[in-house]
Amino acid sequence: MKDEKVYQEAYTDFRHALSYGDYLSLETLLAAQKPLTEAHDEMLFIVIHHVQELWMKLLIHELKSAMKLLEQDIIDPALKMLTRVCRAQEQMAASWEVLKTMTPADYLEFRSSFGQASGFQSHQYRLIEFLLGNKNPFMMRPHQHHPQHYGLLEDALKAPSLYDLALQILAKRGLTVPREVLERDYAKPYEPHPAVLQAWLSVYRNTLEHWDLYYLAEKLIDVEDNFRRWRFNHLVTVERMIGHKRGSGGTAGVGYLKKVLEVVLFPELWQVRTEL
Repeated sequence: MKDEKVYQEAYTDFRHALSYGDYLSLETLLAAQKPLTEAHDEMLFIVIHHVQELWMKLLIHELKSAMKLLEQDIIDPALKMLTRVCRAQEQMAASWEVLKTMTPADYLEFRSSFGQASGFQSHQYRLIEFLLGNKNPFMMRPHQHHPQHYGLLEDALKAPSLYDLALQILAKRGLTVPREVLERDYAKPYEPHPAVLQAWLSVYRNTLEHWDLYYLAEKLIDVEDNFRRWRFNHLVTVERMIGHKRGSGGTAGVGYLKKVLEVVLFPELWQVRTEL
């Protein structure tokens, strides 16, 4: 009888109650996949990119929240948020494996239908890059037609990145971080500094004294490591589908993606491993 009552309550009339589909706005979400051709694999292509954008939305939510805490020198709750970022990044990287089931011939059946549209134009991806410190004003140009997106990117461009906030905490804890690093132009990419390397070396050589800073440093490495994996999986997926042809949106395709792999977000945290 108890199970029957639970069953009846679970399957009540939802005409006047919030249902699962209503709460998640599933009608809107599931109506967003609109292939432009009859090609079977176009649905796969759209779904994968929708999933990527949803994970990016979560990444932005967690990164911004963690950064707000780090501004206040609050590390532990920020670490939990950065861990969630890492787990989401793993899901994003794994999703390329599903897209790899599409062959070059499958892709060519619908490739011409979306013209110059490209993941290069994703404002969420660009925002994540800016939050992580890969700043480049030129990359805002594809978003000039959308004032709200452009404004979000402009704010992130001019604000301290995740790594900048970590360096500010180092300085607050009495470690030597030069003024030209702390008061630099945040709209420009970060340049490694020998004094910053020495500060991180102090953390890594005295982990018990600086445990939260040490843990923060390792979490930043996790974030960058996963970001590189996502980029690499993206590169391999693109190369499998189009080889070395130009990519959509006018990019150099595989050549551009290989160059992006060379970007280092938190340089001293990688250098410290050599110096220890």
